Amino acid sequence: MKKILSDVKSGFKKIFGSKTEAELLSEGEKEYLELDTEGGESKANIIVRPFVIDDFSDIKEILDSLREGYTIALINIKPLKDKDLVDLKRAINKLKKTCDAIDGDIAGFGEDYIVVTPSFAQIYRCKHTGAVKSE
Repeated sequence: MKKILSDVKSGFKKIFGSKTEAELLSEGEKEYLELDTEGGESKANIIVRPFVIDDFSDIKEILDSLREGYTIALINIKPLKDKDLVDLKRAINKLKKTCDAIDGDIAGFGEDYIVVTPSFAQIYRCKHTGAVKSE
């Protein structure tokens, strides 16, 4: 058994040289690179982002985010619904067309929210979610 361990030890010495553990550690420190993990933002691949539509013009920011392909939009339509139903229908139609163009998914969630996803995500449908119809 001693012979085997002696052979292993001599094999390591041949591979790594006859340096001591302290010498090997000090060499390793020369190659060590310290990264700053505190500063800067980490960029997530997928962003779940809430939006509120107060006016038809608010839809542009939502469409731009969806076209980038990394945003799942949770859209509160209540303010526009209370203000102007014609603009709400225009906004929903615009969202639906963009969603079809990016091969995404769109669904109503409750009375006041719409969820829009890019092509990589699919919306689970149950009695609380419904299809958004173009009119």
